[in-house]
Amino acid sequence: MELLMGRKSGISILGIYVADTAYLSKRMPEIGETLLGSGFSLGPGGKGSNQAVAAGRAGAETSFISKIGKDPFGEMALKIYAESGVSPKLTIMDDTPTGAAFIFINEETGENAIIVYPGAAGTISVDDVEDQRECIESSSVFVTQLEQPLDAAQRGLEIARSAKVRTVFNPAPAIDFPDAIYGLCDYIVPNETEAEAMVGFAISSEADAKRAGDILLARGVGVALITLGERGVYVHSRQTSTLVPSIADSPVVDTAGAGDAFIGGFSAALAAGKDDIAAAQFGCATAGIAVTRRGTAPAMPDIKEILDLLEKSAAASADEGHVQ
Repeated sequence: MELLMGRKSGISILGIYVADTAYLSKRMPEIGETLLGSGFSLGPGGKGSNQAVAAGRAGAETSFISKIGKDPFGEMALKIYAESGVSPKLTIMDDTPTGAAFIFINEETGENAIIVYPGAAGTISVDDVEDQRECIESSSVFVTQLEQPLDAAQRGLEIARSAKVRTVFNPAPAIDFPDAIYGLCDYIVPNETEAEAMVGFAISSEADAKRAGDILLARGVGVALITLGERGVYVHSRQTSTLVPSIADSPVVDTAGAGDAFIGGFSAALAAGKDDIAAAQFGCATAGIAVTRRGTAPAMPDIKEILDLLEKSAAASADEGHVQ
């Protein structure tokens, strides 16, 4: 993939890094109950960080803006960024630890439940974002979410929008945010649960997704991409409205990093000049590989794997069309 030519290039991502502690079990314990698990892993995580690793491995020039503690969990972050081609734009704190996440994974379905403590990244401020203004303004695409403080996310979007940098906003976790943020979003990428929280009704069909997309566009969003799990992602703009199907690779074992894989891959494709639908397909292929592996950031595929899966999927679609 070739990056866009000119002054602006690559991706800047504002978000948190935490260490993921993942527990595999048949179900979540009840209050006061202890269960034996069937697996455990410790690895790098945090939505923004996962998205940065996904984008870096997908071939994009990627910078990640965050804070970590001066501790072993923070050292884990620096290691994976070096391995994934991510340029860290980090403040390292002596007095606040790196954050951590508890991740429950159902051993039968791969579905997950997560509790996040942001730690050092929870102190990201507007001033911290201002300190990285040059990094954001020189990017082709800017990405953020809601795990770090809301005012920092909003300031990042404002800086990017004023510099004509395309903005990708992942409204996760599903918390209230000012209506002004909608108008700062070239792309908003919620999952079903987050979309439901924003529009006030269940997303159980493509028609529901289109209706939700209409509401988000009316609030000022450029393009709404509602991720629908194994069904794919619904892409809705004033020019197009379509379901981009998921791209299956192997049996699903862990969905914890699926959304981050999609956003990282989607943003990398945008930065490379792909249109919205092609970028969504690239994001679906990225997620389609990530969910076949345990973990979040460590599960992110490299660009060759993504392109191979896209080629395989296109060939399978052509064969089906020929048979019909």
